[in-house]
Amino acid sequence: MRKQFKAIRAAVAAVAAAAAALSLAACSQSGGRTTDGTVSGARTTFTYARAASVTSMNLWTEITSNNAFAIDKVFEPLVSFDTHGRIIDWLAKSHTISKDGLTYTFTLRDGLKFSDGTDVTAADAVFSIERHQAEKDAALPLTADIASVTAPDEHTVEIRLNSAYTPLLAELANFSNGIVPKDFGGKSESAFFEHPVGTGPFVVSKWDKSGDLTFTKNEHYWQKGKPGISKLVYKTVEDGTQAVNQLKTGEVDGIESPALENLDELENGADTKVETTGSWVTHTFFLNTADEHLSDVHVRRALAYALDRGDVTKAVSFGHAVTAKTVLPKGIEYSTQDSIKPVDDDLAKAKKELAQSKYPDGFEAKILLASGNNAYAQAAQLLQSAAKKIGVTLDIDSVDIATFRSRFKAYDYQIMINSAQADYPDADSIISFQADPDGFSKSYWTSYSNPEVTKELREAQVTPDGDARADLYAKIQQTLADDVPYIPLYSPQIVKAVRKDVTGLEVLPNDSVRFQDVKLG
Repeated sequence: MRKQFKAIRAAVAAVAAAAAALSLAACSQSGGRTTDGTVSGARTTFTYARAASVTSMNLWTEITSNNAFAIDKVFEPLVSFDTHGRIIDWLAKSHTISKDGLTYTFTLRDGLKFSDGTDVTAADAVFSIERHQAEKDAALPLTADIASVTAPDEHTVEIRLNSAYTPLLAELANFSNGIVPKDFGGKSESAFFEHPVGTGPFVVSKWDKSGDLTFTKNEHYWQKGKPGISKLVYKTVEDGTQAVNQLKTGEVDGIESPALENLDELENGADTKVETTGSWVTHTFFLNTADEHLSDVHVRRALAYALDRGDVTKAVSFGHAVTAKTVLPKGIEYSTQDSIKPVDDDLAKAKKELAQSKYPDGFEAKILLASGNNAYAQAAQLLQSAAKKIGVTLDIDSVDIATFRSRFKAYDYQIMINSAQADYPDADSIISFQADPDGFSKSYWTSYSNPEVTKELREAQVTPDGDARADLYAKIQQTLADDVPYIPLYSPQIVKAVRKDVTGLEVLPNDSVRFQDVKLG
């Protein structure tokens, strides 16, 4: 009997100990309230799964999202845009534009500091804009005819133009127009970008260019009390399925690019949710017009007519995208999504176009594809199947994302599937990037050139907003649809998947996010 009583007492003690341990564990996970009202032990590190590593922080030469959406956490521009694409003052507390459209004046916020604690002055902004102008390899160049950039005083920046340029204010909201310290704070340019100093909410702390990047909180950030997290970790997870699994188990707090096929599951998950906004993104087949086969407009039109883009959208978007009929997403002003006449889904016309080409009996080509993206793989297979119906054989060349990027930038492809996104809220952001043969990307690495389109896009850049500008962009979009240097496929919702205890994530229509209001648990 004594032994039985001892056994019962031991069991009760074990249960009590287990309960106490469980209680302590719960406190350590959710945090306890301290005497000053703050939460002790609360999670303050946000881990974000991304498909590709950050390889450069140079805001003037980079364009791909893996780098751009890290750069914009460190560097900030004078003006920015909100979730609806409206221009808002950012480092500038106000701005004015002269009636003739030739003088832009920005007044800096009071007390601005760089992440190293030094003051931000107008001279820093002048240096940054002029350095951007001088960059021969600028990815998103300032193309306005700028006469001068000056600092009348330490809080005022003045940009004078030789001729009006309508997209300038929107262009200045781009990440590539972030402000850096004058003369790189006394460092060489290369050394500066290895350990960048900016005004953004985060500072680069640990950086593996083939792996993860860790940001820490900028203690001098101008938005008082922000960011609410102490660390932001960009974790490289190339496989989309693996990223979803890590989100479910809590190994990551968010996914930058969740596959559309997983959205319903994540939206209704026990511990997960999704955050969305409107889209400036169009997923697209790009055709290398320098290729011997694809230089023939009839070949390009044949492929476009052979493909049913509606079928592609249904197959890959799971109801979370709209079929794209134009290169300009509907979320950008002057899109002709609802009125354009696309070259699409007509097998008889596809065969007729191919018969008029240099290759009436068909040919062989390859679709370059970044591995790990199931939606892109499905779209490539659908184009492959459609092309077969007109006697064209397309093989799929699936490579890792680093190889994919290096190859298409070297024009080493025939057809590729990629995303095209506006970097700022103006039609010029997409049109000039995808149709300007003299631009940084030479028409998004397609080598496409049409003198009439070039003339119209130049005219649209200097035409004030209104009907005349709308007409120019309507003409451009129809010509691009007819010439088919690319086949727009679908514009998805901009979606990020996060754990349910994440609040304050601001999703932007260019596919980036702001983390400064994020809180965990």
